Amino acid sequence: MNPSLPEAARQPGWFLVLFALAAAGGAVAYVPLLTVLLPQRIAELQGSEDVAVLAQVSFFGAVVASIANIAAGILSDRFAMRRPWIVAGLALSTVLLLAVGEARSASELVLLVMAWQVGLNLMLGPLMAWAGDCFPDSQKGVLGGALAVSPALGALAGSLVTYGGLVPVEGRLWLVAALVAALVLPAVVCGGGRTRANLMQPRVAVAGDDLPKVDHAVRRMWLARFLVQVAEGGMFAFLLFWLRSLAPGFPENAAANIFSVVLVCAVPLSLLLGRWSDRHGRPILPLAACALLCAAGMLVMAGAGTLALAVAGYVLFAIAAAIFLALHTGQTLRVLPAPQHRGRDLGFFNLTNTLPGMVMPWLTVMLVPGLGYSALFVLFAALSLASAVLLATFARPVGTRIA
Repeated sequence: MNPSLPEAARQPGWFLVLFALAAAGGAVAYVPLLTVLLPQRIAELQGSEDVAVLAQVSFFGAVVASIANIAAGILSDRFAMRRPWIVAGLALSTVLLLAVGEARSASELVLLVMAWQVGLNLMLGPLMAWAGDCFPDSQKGVLGGALAVSPALGALAGSLVTYGGLVPVEGRLWLVAALVAALVLPAVVCGGGRTRANLMQPRVAVAGDDLPKVDHAVRRMWLARFLVQVAEGGMFAFLLFWLRSLAPGFPENAAANIFSVVLVCAVPLSLLLGRWSDRHGRPILPLAACALLCAAGMLVMAGAGTLALAVAGYVLFAIAAAIFLALHTGQTLRVLPAPQHRGRDLGFFNLTNTLPGMVMPWLTVMLVPGLGYSALFVLFAALSLASAVLLATFARPVGTRIA
């Protein structure tokens, strides 16, 4: 949007809620499958847990997701429509999700998950671009805060579908599919006419324009998120192993409970900070502060000698990281300079979600065996601190879209 254009009309609260739930539908689609149901399915097919197959599924799925998200964004840009692609992606991902339960071999399972990633990102890419088409800058903060509900509902869905005997094994994927449809469709059905013309105006360079500053901000935003995502992904993968290195026999459900509590606590805090950033015109300052808190939490963890101190450090880090990632998503829409390429550009930002999964395991293998988890956490703290520095350099008050 050109700075000279008037501010687009704000969206009503009911649409903000519906959109946040639709975005959460994406997390509900992949969190239960990738964290619980897929490993269970691999064990059923192989007769035991097979780390190699799970690694193949995770790696190739991340590669396909990276490519598919960019492609889906380009398609929705080129045809200048989002909702039909969201529905198409929902339908395709639902069919393929249910097919995962019918796989008869590990190789078939790998291929199905790769195809499912195509359908999922055909839904998610246009969905997030649609947010940029609809929500003005004055709501970018509260939009990001509302998006914090996504990981929380994803984690709760994972608990729901595997809770006791509540859902039979053969019905779990059907339940996930139903939950995703119930979350995504209301926003799509009721969201007609929500696009704001001001937010769709291509940016045109004029004498004295600030496009170079915008491009600089985009690069900093991308790298800042990538650095925090590497740290967050490492903790997500190795939390239980680390806690058990401090307290042998630390129960799995306790680690899962800590993770769930963190995500739930992050929701109201994200909303409060997002609303504060909107009202005070400081969209980037909360991001820089949260990245700094991530570094502080990691340093506490690196020096923790007791389980209580370790958990306290993790809670600080995890809440700050959850808030950071939610608010960053909303503010990314602020700095993207070309509405006509919004879907494509968000696809490249999505690489900050997928590439860390390819980088983080190598960092762990290089550091932990010889130097222990403390060295890994110091590295993650340094990455988070670098993210805070990148953001702090342009976290000034704004009156335009540039932060």
